[in-house]
Amino acid sequence: MRYFIELAYNGTRFKGWQIQPGVPTVQEAVEHALSVKLQTTIAVTGAGRTDTGVHASFFVAHFDTLVLFSPERIIHSLNHLIGPDIVVYKIYEVHDNLHARFDAKLRTYQYKISPLKNPFLQETTLFFDKKLDFDAMNRACTILFRHSDFTSFSKLHTDVKTNNCKVSRAEWKQDGLLWVFTISADRFLRNMVRAIVGTLIELGLGKINEQQFEDIILAKNRGKAGTSAPAHGLSLVDIVY
Repeated sequence: MRYFIELAYNGTRFKGWQIQPGVPTVQEAVEHALSVKLQTTIAVTGAGRTDTGVHASFFVAHFDTLVLFSPERIIHSLNHLIGPDIVVYKIYEVHDNLHARFDAKLRTYQYKISPLKNPFLQETTLFFDKKLDFDAMNRACTILFRHSDFTSFSKLHTDVKTNNCKVSRAEWKQDGLLWVFTISADRFLRNMVRAIVGTLIELGLGKINEQQFEDIILAKNRGKAGTSAPAHGLSLVDIVY
């Protein structure tokens, strides 16, 4: 039987989602907790691979097991075992062929910037007190809709077969004192959102203009884009199946 598990995590103290030898990862923590509670080895497949320091306010994974259990009862004990940086919201049975990664149709990330220093937001928001032209940054966001090859915003030497993505939403909005960048696409490349944000910040500072932003995309060269924004301002916030 296959189950989906919905969770959230603060990625500050993890080296990303995916298991790596000798370092703490979210996948490792989830697999360990499930294996202990179900008293059998559980392998978990996530909807994606968030990088070191990146958060998720909504994340989905799946696991297979023949062990009979009550999802409602196990959630409480899982949350006590799994540690303070991860919370499990739901576990429910799905069709055996439903895949947490490959069947996801849309993913949404948010990047948060605070112009004021706030110690209570330092793990999830980038403190940036230089003046940014968010109107220009939003105009540049619309350029993303005209393109599909985002090689210029991809981490180098990845093992993906294509760098094509369909971006359906990209915009900056003010939320109180924060500025929040929301971007949705059918898929994302490694480091893509942080590279886009970093390049948009350069545009917002007046270092490049909108035509140069598009030229960067057309160049299909990571070296042409801006420096990636720090990981701690980024969160995965939604996945649609």
